[in-house]
Amino acid sequence: MRTYSLLAPAKINLYLEILGDRPDGFHEMAMVMQSVGLADRVQVRANGTDRFQVACNHPDVPIDASNLAYRAATLLAQECPEAFARFGGVDITIDKHIPVGAGLAGGSVNAAAVLVGLDLMWNLGLTQSELQELGARLGSDIPFCISGGTAIATGRGEQLAPLPRIEHLHVLLAKYRSLSVSTAWAYTTYRKQFGEGYIRERDRLDQRRQAVHSGPMVSAIAQHNHQKIAALLHNDLEKIVLPHQPKVAELKAALLAMEPLGVMMSGSGPTVFALAETAEQAQTLQQRLRRQFPDPDLELWVTECMSHGVQVMAQ
Repeated sequence: MRTYSLLAPAKINLYLEILGDRPDGFHEMAMVMQSVGLADRVQVRANGTDRFQVACNHPDVPIDASNLAYRAATLLAQECPEAFARFGGVDITIDKHIPVGAGLAGGSVNAAAVLVGLDLMWNLGLTQSELQELGARLGSDIPFCISGGTAIATGRGEQLAPLPRIEHLHVLLAKYRSLSVSTAWAYTTYRKQFGEGYIRERDRLDQRRQAVHSGPMVSAIAQHNHQKIAALLHNDLEKIVLPHQPKVAELKAALLAMEPLGVMMSGSGPTVFALAETAEQAQTLQQRLRRQFPDPDLELWVTECMSHGVQVMAQ
């Protein structure tokens, strides 16, 4: 039986701006996305049947047809029926390290790993762009999760432009295990409160997207200036989530008071991250935050920025 094991890194948003509405019902976005070292391990193993089966060590991850990794496998089987008929189904095993419902793209990166793994297992020879086009049909974050690293994401998040890698920048992640934020709720609520300010003219949308491409955050990344990167952290969804989740707002305020390089909520939350120049500084932040918030429901991870997305692990 053929088996592939894949490393599936989480992502954070260094920059998230909501520009306007799209005809497909999604939001027009401008984001800077970054892979981090906290990662799931995903194994795809031929099972000699015509079925896909999912197993996961986390009780909150669905293992039925609603699972994004399962949906990725079935999509590839539909698009490549001859390969599916030849090689058959697989068992998908997810060793979960990325917290669930955290704004870190845990489900999306699992789906990305399945697409990469099945491409190899079925000898499809798909390009990264082709895999990303398939992934975009399942979720806006999946194309980035395939390539990873540092990138500008526009459109609904699926149009990517790579940026210079961010090196030696460390990250503390903090999330209450029992808290989750619905992405759909966050964007719907944002539209209700701030929709009147959306850009509606196509030429203005194009101008705003280009402004992000040539803007201060991209310049700071190109200069490898960690202090400027941290100073330019931005997430429009904080305006919705922090008032609704006072524990998340309190967590962010506590981290800001410790004066790291920068602090921001990732995606639709509720994970908050802090940036640090060294692993030791990130670990010190972790220790100070734990003393201030001894609640065992609060989970903390020290990791760093990564230059890649899904990778095949040594067999």
